[in-house]
Amino acid sequence: MSNPQQDRQLLDKLSPSRMLLPVVIGLGVVGFMFWRSYKPGDLAPLADARPWWLLVTVLVLLARDLGYVYRIKHISEETLSWKQSLDVIMIWEFASCVLPSAVGGTAIASFLLNKEGIPLGKSLAYVMVTAMLDNLYFVVAVPLVILLAGDHIYPHEAIQGGFILTLKIFFGLSYLFTLAYSALMVYALFVNPHSVKRFLVRLFSLKGLHRWRRKAYLHGQEMVHASAQLRGNGVGYWLQAAVSTAFVWTARYLVIGCLIAAFVPMSAAMFGIIFARNLIYKVVLLVAITPGGAGFAEGAFPTFFRKFAGSDTMTNFILLLYRIVTYYLYLVLGTIFLPRWIVRVFGRKEAKEVMAS
Repeated sequence: MSNPQQDRQLLDKLSPSRMLLPVVIGLGVVGFMFWRSYKPGDLAPLADARPWWLLVTVLVLLARDLGYVYRIKHISEETLSWKQSLDVIMIWEFASCVLPSAVGGTAIASFLLNKEGIPLGKSLAYVMVTAMLDNLYFVVAVPLVILLAGDHIYPHEAIQGGFILTLKIFFGLSYLFTLAYSALMVYALFVNPHSVKRFLVRLFSLKGLHRWRRKAYLHGQEMVHASAQLRGNGVGYWLQAAVSTAFVWTARYLVIGCLIAAFVPMSAAMFGIIFARNLIYKVVLLVAITPGGAGFAEGAFPTFFRKFAGSDTMTNFILLLYRIVTYYLYLVLGTIFLPRWIVRVFGRKEAKEVMAS
């Protein structure tokens, strides 16, 4: 179990005051993009909007969140109630918004589960399962979307020559790294975790990597514990976990296409290409150092989706809607769910201190 000082450090990472920087950065970038691009008449397509696609967007978002709630409840072996699962997911999403994209909400996920009464070892195991399944979805989805979209997956119309080559290399290396890491996790969890632990320690004992040796050791130890905790779960457990993972990530990648379809005529082929480009867009955002990728997400969006959205101004408008429903909404929900969760788990005094910090 974590001690009170560690608990407070983790809670401080979730302080609502951390919302200010990403909101200022994100809205500042969008505002600048509007100022630079707007011309009278650019927003005329709003008059011909298709409201049912906006309704579909809302339904997709609700389905995604319900899928996340179901998945964590199932992966935790029904230890969590529906209410606890909802609290965990909402705060997890909030953490993803206020922490850098490279860190994300996973950094505090095991803390949340532990405070819900799940032993630390099992908490780490469950978080590791979600990470493994998320990575496996990416590994499986990439070849499928490349078959679907071909070279259209890359924004040739926005960037040319060497930049496209750089993007292809970066995306390819990201895929190979995710594939290798996923294979390592599968082997560690289901076959021989001790050999993976030894491999990681030896790898990070090499010159130039030894500074991360302790972290590698701890990660290997986590894999050993996770493997022990998850042994005995049947095919049904893993099948439901995999299907729910595929469901939530597919829903996540559908949102941009649904929003664009609300304002621009959309063919099935175009929708498929937008879905495919989401995978590269999300990989690019992994390099963002700002909380929730603020600034990076806004700046990169036109590169990948300007072709489908129409004018620059319409692209920026759709971008604003996208960030509202997938980012700012969860900042607001986090400020609602977080204090209630802290009161339930720690007490009112702790909740007041965190919300005031």
